[in-house]
Amino acid sequence: MRYISGGIALGAALALGGLATAATAAPAPVAAKPAAPAASGFAPSELVLTIGYGDKAATASIQRAVTLGCSSTGVGSHPDAPGACDQLRAVGGKFDKVTKVQSNAVCTKEWNPIVVTAQGVWEGRRVNYEHTFANPCAMTVGQGQVFNF
Repeated sequence: MRYISGGIALGAALALGGLATAATAAPAPVAAKPAAPAASGFAPSELVLTIGYGDKAATASIQRAVTLGCSSTGVGSHPDAPGACDQLRAVGGKFDKVTKVQSNAVCTKEWNPIVVTAQGVWEGRRVNYEHTFANPCAMTVGQGQVFNF
């Protein structure tokens, strides 16, 4: 019994001593937080864009994929992220306006489909976009900056 009560007393002394030392120690300096970016009222605009061969995304053979973040000037693995973000902002995030083929474009009538997709979030709205171009020529004239990668 003597050993048990001695162990309890020793444990209590160590605990109280540690608290006393912690109370008298100078507080560590707090590092200043970097300024947070201005809130836009929307969730971050983050997208994954793909290009693949096939007539629909579910069965397409994906050839290329990039990320695009438009919360600021444009970030991600997209080769022209600022330009792609500017184009999306100009059309209010409506991808069908980006992929609209120009009426004066001259392309062959071959059927060699290429599908483009955009998935993620655009200004707080969930995006799950898919568009099929008839062939590579139609994609080239209709891809805009967003799908130019």
